[in-house]
Amino acid sequence: MIRRLLQPQADLLDDPTPGKIARIAGIAALALAAYGFTTGYWRSPLMGVYVALKMPLLVACTLCCNGMLNGLLGVLLGGLGFRQSLLALLSAFAVSALLLGSLAPVTLLLALDAPPPDSPQAASAHAGYLLFHVFLVAVAGIAGTLTLYRILRQRCPSPGVATITMLAWLAGNGFLGAQFSWILRPFFGTPGLKVAFFRPDPMRDSFYGAVWRSLNRSTDGNAAFAVAGLVLGLAVIAWPVVRTLFPRTQLVRP
Repeated sequence: MIRRLLQPQADLLDDPTPGKIARIAGIAALALAAYGFTTGYWRSPLMGVYVALKMPLLVACTLCCNGMLNGLLGVLLGGLGFRQSLLALLSAFAVSALLLGSLAPVTLLLALDAPPPDSPQAASAHAGYLLFHVFLVAVAGIAGTLTLYRILRQRCPSPGVATITMLAWLAGNGFLGAQFSWILRPFFGTPGLKVAFFRPDPMRDSFYGAVWRSLNRSTDGNAAFAVAGLVLGLAVIAWPVVRTLFPRTQLVRP
């Protein structure tokens, strides 16, 4: 199943039975738990256990909301059916989870090497730590979704419908996933705050405001330049994947 997820073929979305969905969900949950533990471990081992439990919960919340929206979109556009859309999104999340899970040894070493949360450098370390993991999750999420584009082209009635469907997946997963991560915080554990499973004020502020403040803090007020660099970095990393999925014959009309 892991090989089928990482090298998806058209039959991946055939027969979306509960057993098949459960196997893919189990693989995703285990990989996310491994990555989540290393993410929270910087604050404390207990925080690592909390995040290992919350990472699969975060994906489940995003999948439930975006799966329903994109299932309806697939039916309206005449592309994937409702259950096939749900299975496709789950498969994309599973690929992203496998990518993040494979980085768990690296992120664990990063947590062990970073300044401890009770050090004078804790505030800046927390800001950089948060931004690094946001970048990792963004890259893994985009890569996981793009792996299914060839299947979309085969399943959808036209390349345009396939592209619209893929863009809807990317936009929905990014927007909903980011905000759900804020509601379900903490994932990193802020120095000076008590370790907890949930914050007492989950609906206050937003994910995007927190990221902007972290950028300002870690770049001495140069958040705009940091955003430009982040976008450029994502483009450089994503370009080889895009060229593979969109050959030149598809990008340029003769």
